[in-house]
Amino acid sequence: MNTTILEKEDIQELLIKHSQPHLLEVWASLSEDSKDLLSDQIAALDFKLISELGELGKMMGSDDTASSILPPDTVTLDEVERKSDRVLSAISRGTIELAAGRVGMLLVAGGQATRLGCDGPKGDFPVGPVSGWSLFEIHARRILALNKRYGIRTPWYVMTSQANDQQTKNIFEANDNFGLPSEDVVFFTQKMLPALDLAGNVLLKDKSSLFLAPNGHGGSLEAFVSSGCLDDAKSRGVTTLSYFQVDNPLVRPADPLFIGLHCEAGAQMSSKVVQKSSADEKVGVLGLVNGKMGCIEYSDMSTELLNAVNDQGSLKFSAGNIAVHAISIDFIREITDGELRLPWHVAKKQISCLSPNGDQALVDGMKFETFVFDALGLANESITLEVDRAAEFAPVKNREGNDSPDTARAQLCALHGRWAIEAGLTLPAPEEGGVVAIEIDPLLAEDAESFRACLPRTPLETDDGQLYY
Repeated sequence: MNTTILEKEDIQELLIKHSQPHLLEVWASLSEDSKDLLSDQIAALDFKLISELGELGKMMGSDDTASSILPPDTVTLDEVERKSDRVLSAISRGTIELAAGRVGMLLVAGGQATRLGCDGPKGDFPVGPVSGWSLFEIHARRILALNKRYGIRTPWYVMTSQANDQQTKNIFEANDNFGLPSEDVVFFTQKMLPALDLAGNVLLKDKSSLFLAPNGHGGSLEAFVSSGCLDDAKSRGVTTLSYFQVDNPLVRPADPLFIGLHCEAGAQMSSKVVQKSSADEKVGVLGLVNGKMGCIEYSDMSTELLNAVNDQGSLKFSAGNIAVHAISIDFIREITDGELRLPWHVAKKQISCLSPNGDQALVDGMKFETFVFDALGLANESITLEVDRAAEFAPVKNREGNDSPDTARAQLCALHGRWAIEAGLTLPAPEEGGVVAIEIDPLLAEDAESFRACLPRTPLETDDGQLYY
């Protein structure tokens, strides 16, 4: 009992010093275990950062409008299809980097599948239209294919959150790491930050715990370093990270062209983009903001900018960000040395938390995040590669409608159906909705060309005259 009293006095002194004494108002009503939980969370707080964030939140109105925004210099789909000298050289360089094992994989997988109607990590959600494979398994099979192609062992760094870390590890263990060696699958956890009210006071989620929220996908870079993953990557000879998010089953993390363009340019951080589908598509676009590469959020663009067109009549700002990056290991070390050098973004919203009178209530509050794309502005060199949305971007975000499991599965079927037709195969009639249920294992092929190459040269004929391979 004396230990508990002493701990309370120490914590009380700490909270008074940093103007947060309200956090102990519920202390007397807590069990010993709850006191331990709350005191541990309080002891882990970075009060200097909390003070800075509180002041930032008070000053926040709307984001400053950049005085100059220009479209990025982009390697276009047209140039890729023409196979320019730059493209061919980059593919060769990227192949060398991948074959040498100098490219590691960083998957951002801290989200839950709540919006999809499931209780668990989003990566465990099944999206394979025929196989029923989860997002995790589809990504794993692409890494397995890379390892098989070049006879290497690629490290896969999986960033989880406090909400899904143990569940994610359990899923990987239950699936034998989807065929990858356990020592090559490295988990690390995203850090959390307390939410504040508009006066800068730390909010309580309930009587025994603070209201903590993830610090944004930009925090993946700091967590990659502080967890020891960066040192692990360097010890394996990794010089470039392929960064991607869990919700896109079409992502190509081992793309020789993209890796090669990034490395040949000596870039610190590069990006893949797709053409926006329309001016009002709610997606951030890459561009030069006051001379620095960056991502301009949809909500921060004026109607004039959203609808601006170039001389060809196409959208001027059309480089839609799909959260796929190549990042130099040394660059990550540089921008996280001492502290993460990314700006904080403030989201003001109503937060369900413990009110001052001890009841649950909605309080006007603030959450704080960093965004990984802000690191583009710190890079001396950056490559922007345009890719085909139909081939590389099918995000799973909503339960139904756009960007849903149904649209992702349909897109997978359409893509693989095109590969089959280009290879001379005859497909069955479409099912309801115009979709032919077809899926090609990433272990078999990663594009139309590699699919053609894996088929037998001579087709066989069935009794009904159909050809098959």
